[in-house]
Amino acid sequence: MKVVVAIDSLKGSMSSLEAGEAIKAGVLNVYPDADVQVRPLADGGEGTVEALGLGMGGKLHTVSVTGPLGGKVDAVYGILSDGKTAVMEMAQAAGLPLIKREERNPLKTTTYGVGEMICDAMEKGCRHFIVGIGGSATNDGGIGMLMALGYEMLDAEGKPVSMFGEGLEKIAEIRKDKVNPLLAECEFRIACDVTNPLCGPEGCSAVYGPQKGATPEIVETMDGWLAKYAETAKKYFPESDAEYPGTGAAGGLGFAFRTFTNAVLESGIRIILDETKLEEYVKDADVVVTGEGRLDGQTVMGKAPIGVAEIAKKYDKTVLAFAGCVTPDAVACNDHGIDAFFPILQGVVTIEEAMDRENASKNMTATVTQAFLLLRRASK
Repeated sequence: MKVVVAIDSLKGSMSSLEAGEAIKAGVLNVYPDADVQVRPLADGGEGTVEALGLGMGGKLHTVSVTGPLGGKVDAVYGILSDGKTAVMEMAQAAGLPLIKREERNPLKTTTYGVGEMICDAMEKGCRHFIVGIGGSATNDGGIGMLMALGYEMLDAEGKPVSMFGEGLEKIAEIRKDKVNPLLAECEFRIACDVTNPLCGPEGCSAVYGPQKGATPEIVETMDGWLAKYAETAKKYFPESDAEYPGTGAAGGLGFAFRTFTNAVLESGIRIILDETKLEEYVKDADVVVTGEGRLDGQTVMGKAPIGVAEIAKKYDKTVLAFAGCVTPDAVACNDHGIDAFFPILQGVVTIEEAMDRENASKNMTATVTQAFLLLRRASK
């Protein structure tokens, strides 16, 4: 019996690898001689650094960088075992959780720390980057990150503009002669699961600005600034496209990556499945196990478990999913490659008890054991 396990984290409870090990224990309860391969899984958002950084034999690194409000924060990123690939989440340096609700104001936040993380990884030898850009507190068009990388954003008098969102107002010239020379050797895969353009009614200011503290007036103002910024950028990078799907991600960070670096914007789960080479493991498996914290109707909208199931079904594999909880509309998953799914709760408990790591691990192992007992019986 060969089983491949690739489960997303149960946020606030178990990491991807912890959940995977709990599943492995359940399988081995039934098939002691089974070959159980636990592979890391994430969707490019929270938990990606830990899942890939540790799950692929790498190491986590902590670096002090500029936070969204300008103070220092400790950001964690991973370097994989090849020594060349860095895995990052922009939210480590410029995420919304780093700011108190009353302090949210996209005019006063910056992505500068994201650029500092990249520089740190480049100095350590990384040339291939996987960057998740969800959960941002910023709407600076990525100018903070670009300034940290060496791009000069200048006003009409040739003076540097502010590295915060308000700096967008005065950008008249962009210089690249002081850009970190290592950047030209780097390629970036940007985990981006939104399709918003940079500007307009579906742009980053209008759609995401309010949750970052923008008033209607700020939304209108910053949208205009970003449009002018895009026009200025096009003078230096003629192929830039502010309408390209995803350029509005993370307050315009998607635009900055795509315009100023060797970057592609891709589905987060597609990047992870490709980088972890999950398909190579699935090909000769008997059973594939996946899941996440909450399995529901939204799971089929490109989330991690469905990505796993799609690969498994290319080879006609049995796919089981386990989750902290499931909702009635999770039945949609059965039409998208998941043959059967199981909630792991063993009884009525509080949310705190359900999410306790030790309880969740025991519940996962117990539920998986029962599911595989049934598989064993059915295979006789």
